[in-house]
Amino acid sequence: MRVLFAGSPAIAVPAFETLCFMEGIELAGVLTNPDSPRGRHGAPQPTETGEAAARISQMFEGQGRAAIPVLKPQKLDAHLREQVSALKPDLLVSFAYGRIFGPKFLALFPLGGINVHPSLLPKYRGPTPIQAAIINRDTVTGITVQTLAPEMDSGDIFAQEHLQLTGAETTGVLGEIMAQKAAVILPALLKNIASGTVQPTPQNHSEASYCSLITRADGLIGWNRSAAEIEARIRAFNPWPLSWTIHNGRELLILKAAVKQGGVYQSGGKAGMVLGIDKQDGILVQTGEGVLVVTELQYQAKKALLWRDFLNGARDFTGSQLG
Repeated sequence: MRVLFAGSPAIAVPAFETLCFMEGIELAGVLTNPDSPRGRHGAPQPTETGEAAARISQMFEGQGRAAIPVLKPQKLDAHLREQVSALKPDLLVSFAYGRIFGPKFLALFPLGGINVHPSLLPKYRGPTPIQAAIINRDTVTGITVQTLAPEMDSGDIFAQEHLQLTGAETTGVLGEIMAQKAAVILPALLKNIASGTVQPTPQNHSEASYCSLITRADGLIGWNRSAAEIEARIRAFNPWPLSWTIHNGRELLILKAAVKQGGVYQSGGKAGMVLGIDKQDGILVQTGEGVLVVTELQYQAKKALLWRDFLNGARDFTGSQLG
């Protein structure tokens, strides 16, 4: 079975690498986003999936095998459809590609297309399901493989796996777990699709919920939220866009924090006030409900510091107002 893999960020790489070396699967090519400026100098760089394709192609060529065709279109237009058609793929496998496939494009694949989505569909359809699960402090999330359908993330379900959450995951950590789970789920499923021995199950559309794109502005901490809400958002926005506030006119990143346990810290201060320190835990900040214990901070353009080291260089921090 010839497969065209569509993916861009790092979360898609383990699944892509698995398909490259899977018996019974021939990788027809890779569809990924165009190179974009990255790094200090802003030079155009390929996506993480594009980098993986280049690395594996180099390995294949060293073994006398053909390189993997890589397509980086600006648009999913007629020209791209001609390129894809020439690759003669049977199935489209998509994971975090980030674009909607139209009916003309999907018609190029005799076996249709499947998509990996890191949530328990129909919950959290949309582009940020990992962040949504963390922000909402869910105790369980998961990963779903569904058919590609005209409406976003509404396809029939081929496979689904649950994952218990500890309440300490960041988006970066949970993304790595989902990446590895996708690499494990896909091989058996693709064998079953090739043999025609699996049938997908329709979603219950009445139970659908949605998540939306996250912008850098979402990282601004609203200190009137509860400490539990703020702590969850700090984890959800790590590694991007990170949670931030303002201190004395300077942007300050809050990288790690926890909810103060063991009773309510009596302060009388308003939300965002730095109350003091807990010698064992960290810097105490009043929120709209409860106290947040901040353990790692970073001024913009400075390096990240643990709370004790940060206070050595910011002696006026206690008693100040954030936000």
